[in-house]
Amino acid sequence: MRQPLARELQDLLERGRDRQLRLAVTGLSRSGKTAFLTSLVNQLRHAGLEAHLDLLPAAREGRLLGARRVNQQDLGVPRFPYDQAMAALSATPPRWPEPTRGISELRLAIRYRPARRGLLGGDSRQLTLDLFDYPGEWLLDLPLLGLDYPGWCARQRALEGRQRASHFSAWQAAAARLDPAAEADEAQLAEVADHFAAGLRGAREAGFADLQPGRFLLPGDLSGAPVLQFFPLPGVAEADPETLAALPDSSNYATLARRFRYYQQHIVRPFYRDHFRRFDRQIVLVDLLGALNAGPERFQDLSRALANLMQSFDYGQRSLLSRLFAPRIDRLAIAATKADHVTPEQHPRLVALLEALLAEPLKDLRYADVPVRALSLAAIRSSESREVETQGRRMPALRGTGLDGEPLLMYPGEVPERLPDDAFWARQGFDFPAFRPLPLESGALPHIRMDAALDWLIGDKLT
Repeated sequence: MRQPLARELQDLLERGRDRQLRLAVTGLSRSGKTAFLTSLVNQLRHAGLEAHLDLLPAAREGRLLGARRVNQQDLGVPRFPYDQAMAALSATPPRWPEPTRGISELRLAIRYRPARRGLLGGDSRQLTLDLFDYPGEWLLDLPLLGLDYPGWCARQRALEGRQRASHFSAWQAAAARLDPAAEADEAQLAEVADHFAAGLRGAREAGFADLQPGRFLLPGDLSGAPVLQFFPLPGVAEADPETLAALPDSSNYATLARRFRYYQQHIVRPFYRDHFRRFDRQIVLVDLLGALNAGPERFQDLSRALANLMQSFDYGQRSLLSRLFAPRIDRLAIAATKADHVTPEQHPRLVALLEALLAEPLKDLRYADVPVRALSLAAIRSSESREVETQGRRMPALRGTGLDGEPLLMYPGEVPERLPDDAFWARQGFDFPAFRPLPLESGALPHIRMDAALDWLIGDKLT
């Protein structure tokens, strides 16, 4: 017992001295969390060697000495699979790391020299950086903590766009046959829940993001458990609340509402309490290009999902007491990922579109005086910028290798710098391709603006 207590006291001391940071790398499924975390560790490990970190002053000035992985606090949580990710990226041909399917953590000890001591004099210092990885599918469950079962049913009904609804036709037909007041049949509820889960999976494959419950998409060891056998019940949103409350405990409504509450309290709340309440800094990763490829209904779906998600975090200025006992996120980055899938002159448009997509959450953050920076980045670069000559004109292009191994040289198209309107969707003429990673030529992964992200997130702690 003394060993864990000693670690807790040491962590408390380091937080009091402002030498420990917990970083929330937040992103929905396929936004690039695993790639970002792998690159972050890789860049810091190779600082001062092969890493190109010119936008991080501590690295540019030669004060960043490097980083190493150290034992994490919670020994019951798997370690982030950095070595496996690097093995995939170093393979011939290189391949993307496996997506996250469970929770993992990683603790980095970063060594640096303070700026005022110069390069030659003074002792080095250490910053401890705690990182946390998780399936993006689970993240969207956090807003469930603010809903009851009828409210969740109403919210799901509001999401029924034409393309999204097409994935839930089997569930809608099966659920329509259920009487909320009838006695629950376990086998029937399981069957309808399976239809609902199949609809969620189909919607995810089609590019939709606002999908709850997240564990239906990646159940892990909960597969087949009654806690994953609930779904929105038709008619609940319009029903009289007192009438619903009076239904017997054995009714369809009461059974589904009970399972929803259990899911909230025993699945979502511990996930939030144990991993999402104590962050100091945050970066929100957004795959804007994937949403643009998928079309208007999916683009709006992404906007709604991110706006709801960002309400689940605590933002605000930190004091010594809050740093110790009630951490708040006091600095935020929002990043459009996969910037290497468009030509460089499109990067400012990508940032402008990201700011437009998150305009409402950003207003609240700025009102709370939380510093926010928007940027575009590619955590692991997968293409090279080129120019091609067409009809006597030089045009920007990208060169890379497709996931199928075919070489590509192309201009993907223009990114809108404001939220797309109907006319844009009608004339859209882009195709943002999927590339395999570039071959690894040195120990440091090639990137776009990872140094800028690191400077914003931890640079002030390395001075």
